[in-house]
Amino acid sequence: MYMMLAESSFCPSRTLKATMANIRPEAELLLCCARARLEAETSARIRTLLQQDIDWPYLLRTARSHGIMPLLYWHLNATCAETIPKASLNQLRDHFNANAQRNLFLTGELLALLKLFEAHGIPAVPYKGPALAASAYGNLALRQFRDLDIVVRKRDALNAKDLLIAQGYRPTVHLTPAQEAAYLRSQYEYEFLREDGKVVVELHWGVTPRYFSFSPNFDRLWERLKPVSLAGTSVWTFAPEDVLLMLCVHGTKHCWGRLEWICTVAELIGANEKIDWNQLMVQAGILGSKRILLLGLALASDLLGAVLPAEILRVAQADQAVGALKALIQRRLFLEKKPSGLFESALFHLKTRERLRDRIRYCLRLAMTTTARDWTAAQIPPLLSFLYYPIRAIRLTKKYSPSILTRVWLCVRC
Repeated sequence: MYMMLAESSFCPSRTLKATMANIRPEAELLLCCARARLEAETSARIRTLLQQDIDWPYLLRTARSHGIMPLLYWHLNATCAETIPKASLNQLRDHFNANAQRNLFLTGELLALLKLFEAHGIPAVPYKGPALAASAYGNLALRQFRDLDIVVRKRDALNAKDLLIAQGYRPTVHLTPAQEAAYLRSQYEYEFLREDGKVVVELHWGVTPRYFSFSPNFDRLWERLKPVSLAGTSVWTFAPEDVLLMLCVHGTKHCWGRLEWICTVAELIGANEKIDWNQLMVQAGILGSKRILLLGLALASDLLGAVLPAEILRVAQADQAVGALKALIQRRLFLEKKPSGLFESALFHLKTRERLRDRIRYCLRLAMTTTARDWTAAQIPPLLSFLYYPIRAIRLTKKYSPSILTRVWLCVRC
């Protein structure tokens, strides 16, 4: 049984110890502020850090890139606004107010779209965005998001697409009917932009691309929906256990390059005292995503002090791959130029999978899962659409030399 050791969601006394001891003060400030609520010890540490020579342009630039500008303003303004340069405080305040207004606007649009889908018999669940801000942070203004993520069943995706088009949205990728059929088979989301350019909607029928080999049973997910209040309206969203696993998968897919993703994991843990850890671990094991889950939880614990059951910490510490990946992420987290590209991401993804079959499936599907880029690289008649698969394999081989692909294969076998 995975039992919680404490009721508090954060343990600031553990934050940063033996994890990122030599980071610059601006980065430590961001870590201290990357939470919805401050303990007294963390507030005191923020005041101490602000007595140093802070590079304010770097701090604000880094906070923006990590998606935590609202939290930085929220805590600096409440803790010691008088010590912040006026220009920097004004910039933080302007960003906070603009973000709060946009979040309210997007929440209103989300509620309207959910009502539209319901009226046409299409079950839809908000994912991330306003729903996550409300359920994890308890305040729409504290989380930064740019679009609306809505999950529908795959069989409803095209009908939902037609409704969005009727509401003035347009797909950002233009596909022929044959390409669209292939897209629905291989991808997991459809992006739409409203005609006025003010709203982006990502219509999901999955969590990750097919090559990532993470396929939760969505029928089971829909059976465990929980209500959340959005601007006074109750809507259904996924259970915290399911959201927690999906957030860890999302962070892993993006190689945990933003502090906001770790912060949201920590906030979700703190906002839900009755997480069924046993169910969560069993489900992660079934999906071959136990290491992915443990990595996200370990980052939230080490960097932001999220309190986890002792047994989960023990299991995470026993997995050497989790420790190595965690150290890698911590070294890279505040680099202004991070390693990027398909090859670097693929190596990282392979190291997060504990099952050989998932690593093999990842490589095969990555090579064979066609994308819009593959379809625009060559115009092929519908009857010969199967040729897009070898075209993709050739394109990847030309871009990434055989020696690099060999390194990927060695990683698969390790």
